[in-house]
Amino acid sequence: MRNYTLEYLFNGESRTHVLELEQPQLPVHEAAMHLLQLHFGDGENSLIMPTADATPAEILEQAERVGLTRIKVVD
Repeated sequence: MRNYTLEYLFNGESRTHVLELEQPQLPVHEAAMHLLQLHFGDGENSLIMPTADATPAEILEQAERVGLTRIKVVD
């Protein structure tokens, strides 16, 4: 298992979140998906989540639309 620290802004407020994953690398768009699930996964409106076939760019665009910006993966 590997720990990844995510630094990001949520509605302009600086935040940090740590993920423990088995994968050797964590691209920013995958980090964005984890953050979308963290902040909106329990919501009743599933329209916030990108579709299963969304491209990395579409995932990042959706994250930005809902206030997740400046996402950075820190090893």
